[in-house]
Amino acid sequence: MNTKSSDSQLQARIAAARLRSLDWFDRMQAEGRPKGVTRISPHQDIATWPGMLLPGTYNATMGRALLGDLKRWTAAEHNELADWLLAFRRPDGVFRIAGMDDEDVYKKKNKAETWRYIDFHVTNYSIGALAFLRPEEKPRLNFIFPWLDPTFLKAWLADRDLRDPWQEGNNIVNLCSFLILLGPEHRARAETALHEIMEWHYRLQEPATGFWGVGQLSDKLRALHAMAGSMHNFHLWYALGIDLPYQERAVDFALEQEPEIVSACIDVDLVDLLAHAHALIDYRRTDIEAWLKELLAKLLSFQSDDGGFADTREGTWRQDGWVRGYEEPQGISNSFATWFRWIAIAMIADCLWPGWHAWNFRRMIGIGYRKPFCLEPS
Repeated sequence: MNTKSSDSQLQARIAAARLRSLDWFDRMQAEGRPKGVTRISPHQDIATWPGMLLPGTYNATMGRALLGDLKRWTAAEHNELADWLLAFRRPDGVFRIAGMDDEDVYKKKNKAETWRYIDFHVTNYSIGALAFLRPEEKPRLNFIFPWLDPTFLKAWLADRDLRDPWQEGNNIVNLCSFLILLGPEHRARAETALHEIMEWHYRLQEPATGFWGVGQLSDKLRALHAMAGSMHNFHLWYALGIDLPYQERAVDFALEQEPEIVSACIDVDLVDLLAHAHALIDYRRTDIEAWLKELLAKLLSFQSDDGGFADTREGTWRQDGWVRGYEEPQGISNSFATWFRWIAIAMIADCLWPGWHAWNFRRMIGIGYRKPFCLEPS
């Protein structure tokens, strides 16, 4: 099979898969709610777990935006869904899932750290969805003001536990996303904070891999988790337009991994790392393209019969941090995995065929962000 034929067939599969996923999002519409309010999956009982409509909706909204569906909506539909999302926002700007309680959440032994992780994550994604629905809406970010104090920020950075770089990568990218969004009245202090965060990274980065994380050189699983966490940290360099140290080593690690389906998170992290490196540095581009193309075919084959995507095939899926809350069987389509897997597909397509499709990537750092590149279609 020649390359052009192969590319054409993959593009046709992507186009068909896109329509099937948009249809799946439509079928997850919550009855009696504004257009776009979305169940996390067919498994969700809204009466029992109404709070899960928030992650179901922000995942689906960003998935629809990526696939170009929101452009068909009316301004009134955009505004009605935006108002629905804003009902979950607290006075300080934090978005929180209704029904989450202290005794049911866990990320760290320190309960304040647990809530900080969850609140950062849910707020990043909620703001990300609102940015597509009502781009002129300025986010409320009062909760981030303590991190503008250099003493508070340095103490917080000192508490980052790089035995779990995946968790800390999420904490850091979310914090930085909020700092970047602060208005001009806070710009000088936000830039000082971002500089301090960059310096912290430079001190702790592992030159052999380009990642952050304890034990990554002696344990394959720790190395994989270091990659997954560090991919989030990399967004700060992409967004600020600064050269990322040891990026070639990160590419080497990613290409050593088999281009196989692992999970929605791991798969998109590897794709994000490679797709950005392909655009930013002249290193192993042919190898990257071959790796991405092989994974792309497998991602498309992983699409469920209903048009959505599952995270993995086995086990139990839970909302991140809600350890004694909502859960559902793995192997069924949910809006989290559907959005994440479309990010991976879209990034691969954008890398292999620049300009072929007008993907609408997030401009806010965090999962789904892709630095805009001015590349001519090949």
